[in-house]
Amino acid sequence: MNGLGFRQANSWLHTWSGLLLGWLLYAVFVTGALSFFRDEISFWMQPAQHASVAHAEAPQRAIDTMQAMAPDASLWSITLPGPRNPTTQVRWFEQGERRSKFGGQSVVLDGTTAQPLQERASRGGDFLYRFHFELYGMPRILARWIVGIATMMMLVAIISGVITHKKIFVDFFTFRPRKGQRSWMDVHNALAVLALPFHLMITYSGLLLLMFMLMPWGVDSAYGGDRQAFFSERGNRAAASTQAPAADKVPAALTAIAPLVRQAQARWPSGVEQITVTDPGTNLATVELRERGASSLLDRGRSGRMLFDGASGALLESPEQAKPDAFSAIYNVFSSLHLLRFADTWLRWLFFIGGVLGSAMVASGMVLWVVKRLPQRRKQGSHLGHRLVESLNVAGIAGLPLAIAAYFWANRLLPVPLQARADWEINAFFIAWLACLVHACFRPHRKAWKEQLGALALLLALLPLHDLLRGGGGLLAAVSHGSWVAAGMDLALLAFAALSAAGVYFLRPVQAKSGKRASAPAEGIEGVSP
Repeated sequence: MNGLGFRQANSWLHTWSGLLLGWLLYAVFVTGALSFFRDEISFWMQPAQHASVAHAEAPQRAIDTMQAMAPDASLWSITLPGPRNPTTQVRWFEQGERRSKFGGQSVVLDGTTAQPLQERASRGGDFLYRFHFELYGMPRILARWIVGIATMMMLVAIISGVITHKKIFVDFFTFRPRKGQRSWMDVHNALAVLALPFHLMITYSGLLLLMFMLMPWGVDSAYGGDRQAFFSERGNRAAASTQAPAADKVPAALTAIAPLVRQAQARWPSGVEQITVTDPGTNLATVELRERGASSLLDRGRSGRMLFDGASGALLESPEQAKPDAFSAIYNVFSSLHLLRFADTWLRWLFFIGGVLGSAMVASGMVLWVVKRLPQRRKQGSHLGHRLVESLNVAGIAGLPLAIAAYFWANRLLPVPLQARADWEINAFFIAWLACLVHACFRPHRKAWKEQLGALALLLALLPLHDLLRGGGGLLAAVSHGSWVAAGMDLALLAFAALSAAGVYFLRPVQAKSGKRASAPAEGIEGVSP
């Protein structure tokens, strides 16, 4: 790098920081964008639940079901139907059982009747969410380190890209179609500038979420290596619930839940999301209602809570939550924006579009790397490294969505009673992705792009049709039941099928002006200008 100017050095840094981990960054962006609709994807992957409709009496009916299903439990947790999932989800813990986030027993109830619904074993959107920052099949800490390093490289690529393009905002309004490398450069610049604030925010906030793992020295030094003491002091660790001795409890009827919900709804316009009943059926029972959503990001989107006496229904005084300090407030805002658990549907769509633009930005950068070096490859003849990047581009950019489509198809085609069914859905994802890599290595570059994009369009378009032909489901049934969560997923699949088909169309051989078909360029996708 000797003799390079400041901008030239940043151009070199931008190129290689993006290339070395570009395919991983693309996968992180794609699965991260899908994670904004994690709950909706999980619901869509449970077809038996699509007919569920939220009902005003869902809270009381859920309580009645729990009294019949788990009358002796030490705790009931009831998540009420909402805009992202119209079913009621219940979890309970038996007496003496350790209470944890994923412990106990859980059942999904119909949002109207509160009767148990059939579930097929599936990781749903949780697999894509976890893959976004933990990958799969490797130690969790190692995977987070890999993703953390890739995220840091992404931040370096963004900053060096801004420095490299001194006329970045002028370039945003510049597009030169049918100019090969220049056209791909214009597309890459436009995608980068269009969502630049989002790219910076989502990358920086992702690093903040991994901060205590990537840079633990300050906490370890101040707390003598006891990180739990640090998190406890910051108030991020939930206080362990205590149970009163059995001798202090006597049987008592639980108060009606509807008046408590109405009282909470008068305070919270967004409504009630969760009901937690501790020691149900006793005189020591308490009912905690949690607000749907949150009014502030300063406390990491923590929702409001109201606590009632379970026997009398009297409102109990809840301890006032401590206000976070400046550091915690900043951290909470950025982490809340990255996780987006507080957002409504429209904000989720806005962030999803930002994630798609980020994925397209990384993808166009990877294609641009191949385009810029194509003339040199032609002079030198075959080049193994260049061919490898071409194949990885096809398998990484087109193959990943195709593998996700295979994951969705496995959800529909695998028998419901199959042992380890959820694992086989994930296996289908990786088998399809590996097949895409093998296909890209042995097919001509342009044909590999066309065939994988064509297969993706076909798989995505046929998913809603498959549900429709199976009877009792599909897009029409979802619309008739008012299940816009399931309908929205089908419409999104059709939209991305159309985009994939458009990619196949733009990869067609160019017609000469005389009307004769021109020969297809051998170089692949780089021979087609956007």
